[in-house]
Amino acid sequence: MAQSDTLRIPQSPLSFLTFAPDARSAAMGEAGVALSPDANSTYWNAAKLPYNSKDFGVSASYTPWLRNVIDDMWLGYLSAYKKIDDKQAVGVAVNYFNNGELDLRNATGANLGYFNSREMAINGTYSRKLSKNFSMGLTLKYISSNLAGNAVINGVSLKAARTVAGDISAYYRKQYLNEDTGGEFTWSLGAVLSNLGGKINYGSGTDTENFIPTNLKVGGGVSFSADGRNKFNLIADISKLMVPTPDGTNINSTKGALAGAFGSFSDAPNGFKEEIQEAAIALGAEYWYNDIFAIRGGYFGENKNKSGRKFFTAGAGIRFADRYAVDFAYMFPVAHNSPLAQTLRISLGVYLNKAEKLDVADEN
Repeated sequence: MAQSDTLRIPQSPLSFLTFAPDARSAAMGEAGVALSPDANSTYWNAAKLPYNSKDFGVSASYTPWLRNVIDDMWLGYLSAYKKIDDKQAVGVAVNYFNNGELDLRNATGANLGYFNSREMAINGTYSRKLSKNFSMGLTLKYISSNLAGNAVINGVSLKAARTVAGDISAYYRKQYLNEDTGGEFTWSLGAVLSNLGGKINYGSGTDTENFIPTNLKVGGGVSFSADGRNKFNLIADISKLMVPTPDGTNINSTKGALAGAFGSFSDAPNGFKEEIQEAAIALGAEYWYNDIFAIRGGYFGENKNKSGRKFFTAGAGIRFADRYAVDFAYMFPVAHNSPLAQTLRISLGVYLNKAEKLDVADEN
C-alpha cells in the first residue's frame, strides 16, 4: 500500500526515537519545541535548557506501549540537566524501548528460540545562550537497535544495528513582565533538526541499509498571565520526517544518509502538493494555577495519505514544595479500534537550585 499512488508513506526503523517520551508534552498533542523548558527539553529542544528556572533537574517517564495489543512492550525515558551558569547548560538522557519477547521462527514455522527485543539511545547535550533571548543546542547520541540478536533466519545472519546521530536546536524567547500586577506575556519560537546520522543495517544478506528517522520540527508558543497566579500556555508544532518518499523502485534506498534526508523535501512523485501532505501538526494548551496544578489538552494530526494518525490528548500535572513534579497523559485516537487507544504516560521530576542543595547539606 505504501507504494501506491495515494499511500506513499515514508518509513524508517528506530520509530521509538519519534515517540513523545514525557507526559507533559504528550498531554499537549505531542508538541513541545517552543514550550517552556523543563528536564525533558533534552528531547524536545535542548536549546531551551539554559532558560530553566532551576539549576538542576531530573525526570523519569514510563509509557506502556500498545497495551491493548501486547502486555510486555514499553518506553522509558530518563533525562537530567545541569546549568553551568546563567548562559550554559549540559544534559544527558537515556531513551529505552522494550519491544517485548519475540518468538523466532523460520519459513517452515520451526521455533528458533526466544529473544527480548530492545532499542536504546544515549544522548549528551550542550546548549548556550547566544544573546539574552536566543540560544542554540547540540546533542550527540549513540543508538542501538537489537531486534533479534544474532539469530540466523532463512539464511540471513542478523545482528544489532548501531549508529551515531546528532540534533541541532534553536530557541528564541521574548518575555514581558508587569511587576505591579505580577502579569506576564511571553512568546517563543523553536526549531529542531533531530536524528541526523548514518544509515543502519540489521545483518548480512539484507538488501539495503535503512534510513534513520531524521526529523525537522518547528514550533511556536505564547504564555500569558494577568495576575501571576493563573497562567495559560498555547503551543503548536509542525514536523516533517526527513526520509525519502517511496517511489516503487530502489533508487531512494541507494542514496546516502544526507542525500536521502535533505532530498526528502523534493522527492515526492506528485510534487509540492504531496510534500505538504507529509507534514504533521501538533497543537497543545495548558493551564496552570499558582504554578502548582496544571490541566492540559491537545491534538495531533497527519494526512490520511501519509500514515493518517489522528488523536486527541489530555492530562494533568502537579508540583510539590517547588521541587517535585508529577505529570500524567492519556491519548484518545480518532480511529476506531486504534492500537494506540488507552496509551498513557507518567513522568516524575525533581528540580533544585544550588542554594537549596546547600541547605540540605547544612541540615545534615
